[in-house]
Amino acid sequence: MAYDTNAAPVARYSAPAIVLHWAIAILIIGNVIFAWVIEKLPDEWIRPAFDTHKSIGITVLGLVLLRITWRLGHKPPPFSAGMAMWERLLAHLTHFGLYCLMLFMPITGWLHDSAWKDAATHPMFLFGLIGWPRLGFIANQPPQTKEMLHNLFGAFHEIGGYTLVGLVLLHVAGALKHQFIDHEREFRRMWSK
Repeated sequence: MAYDTNAAPVARYSAPAIVLHWAIAILIIGNVIFAWVIEKLPDEWIRPAFDTHKSIGITVLGLVLLRITWRLGHKPPPFSAGMAMWERLLAHLTHFGLYCLMLFMPITGWLHDSAWKDAATHPMFLFGLIGWPRLGFIANQPPQTKEMLHNLFGAFHEIGGYTLVGLVLLHVAGALKHQFIDHEREFRRMWSK
């Protein structure tokens, strides 16, 4: 594949946006894979594995909030001129959906964990180091209500996980299309110089 060497330089995201993008992407992909294999681990590893899964989720929540804050003050680079209107619309919708799910997943996970019947006897620590609170308005509910909420938020979290995987695949497919089919040097927008 040949790129036009005389083409204008590619507009890039800022360095903080690039670092946050890749850190969040790696953590999300790793955490989704981790969630799929937790149940296959030996029994004595299950609890520490769930705690690690929760810790990664809370870390993603913090990084996403940081990324949204950064994005509010730093406009992303424009799309390439060759993108059709439907591609721009789909890109905007996919990005919006990804941001929503990057917030939805850790929040529903936190709600799910807060409704866990054994939460009071198993405090949560981020990566085994920093105490992390359960949400009191959930944790203090009567046992039957907590069980119902635990199941509800667990279902939301699972459905959200599959939806997130679908949007990540759509996002990656779009980037690959623009890079390798449309020859738009798309990867350079989200890669360091």
